Amino acid sequence: MQKSTIQEKAKKKSTSVRELAYNNLKSDVLSGRFSPGERLTEEHLAKSLGVSRTPVREALHKLESEGLVKPLESRGFSIARDSREEMEDLFDIRAALEGYAIRLICECIADESINELQGLIRHAENALKRQKLDEIFKYNTQFHDTLHGMISHKSRFHSLIADTRNYVLRYRKDSLHYLAGAKRTIDGHKKLLLALSLKNPDLCERVMREHIQEAKEEALHKISDTVSAQQSDTTALRRS
Repeated sequence: MQKSTIQEKAKKKSTSVRELAYNNLKSDVLSGRFSPGERLTEEHLAKSLGVSRTPVREALHKLESEGLVKPLESRGFSIARDSREEMEDLFDIRAALEGYAIRLICECIADESINELQGLIRHAENALKRQKLDEIFKYNTQFHDTLHGMISHKSRFHSLIADTRNYVLRYRKDSLHYLAGAKRTIDGHKKLLLALSLKNPDLCERVMREHIQEAKEEALHKISDTVSAQQSDTTALRRS
């Protein structure tokens, strides 16, 4: 990315180069572009973004305060490794936020919105029949995006939910990309839609919390499998 391009984008969006560098780096970390434990250097990142090292340095320190990167004893930072405790905390926070959000949505949701959500579920089910995991992921994401759009007028609350979803997705994306996990997610969305159709806030919150709890258990199972595989590899190397 050229420096002039970043500056042009910053001007168009009324965003500073510092903010743009931070947003780009945070997006790359959350999307899984970097591997856990991977070393990051200001020089390399600044070159790839087409900016000076100062906004990159500030972005890295901000990401450190958010727990996404860790400082190294030598120069630079590394991508924070998955923590079971942190993962559990994030899912619990998301359950609390989205449990409250669905109560608010339940009180104001229109029939048109219910029909829109139903259409997204149908699209996801059709993609499941064709075993198109990327499509399922897209429609499942749109389902939650549509729900959150109904509380976008509560800007601070909406921002909290969006940030938490992004953090959770860092752990969740692997479990979403297999058929059994995708089917469970679709089934969860069906239950949510039914609760919304009944206009029952208590039921909506309970179903949402259960939906996120299932996602949490799948993600924890995934990280346990990863740790076991890493331990097996380490043992094999020691024996060789």
